[in-house]
Formats: sequence, structure tokens, C-alpha cells
Amino acid sequence: MTAASPGGLAAAQRLAEERASTEARITSLRRDFDAIVSSSASAADDEHDPEGSSTAFERQHAAALLEQAQEHLAEIAQAEARLAAGSYGRCERCGRPIAAERLAARPAASTCIACASRRH
Repeated sequence: MTAASPGGLAAAQRLAEERASTEARITSLRRDFDAIVSSSASAADDEHDPEGSSTAFERQHAAALLEQAQEHLAEIAQAEARLAAGSYGRCERCGRPIAAERLAARPAASTCIACASRRH
């Protein structure tokens, strides 16, 4: 499937929506992370601050969510490259088509359900 094909246009639209949503999430998570860091900047020592452990947890949690969102953005970019190359919608492991339902739910999916379930 290519971006110029009828199915490709729909795929390109889904990927664009997924990209916009993920970029908005990254912006929000960065803002949250920065707020946590700036609010804890006044505390000289997290270890001895009664709120330090929860602040450290919040900071680590926000950082992990931000990392996941950035990884998802990279997956979207890879899916866009597959679409441009004409290999979008084909499993990168077995070469079979990826079910339309899977692509609708996970536009950046690179494997079919069978191969994805074998991975774990």
C-alpha cells in the first residue's frame, strides 16, 4: 500500500492523526515533567524531605511516560516510511498482510497479530 492508493490515503490520515495526538501528548508530558522538576527545585534534599520520595516517583513516572510517547512517535515515523515505500500494511516478520482492524487500532503496527503474539 502506498500513500497514493485509496487505502494508503486513509492510512496516511490515520498516521497523521496519530502523530498529532502523540506530539500533543509529548508537549503535555514535557510541561508536566518541567513543573515537577521546578516544584522540587526548592527542596534541597529529596532524601530527607517528607515529600521527596513521592516527588521523585512523580518525576520518574513522568519521564517514563515521556520516553514511551517519544518511542511511539518514532514508530509512527517508521510507519510513514513504510507507507512511502509501499510496504505499509505488510508484516515485517512474515510478509503477510496486517489485518485492517489491527491497523485501525494501531496505525503504526509493523507486525501481524500472529507474529506480535509470538514476540512475547
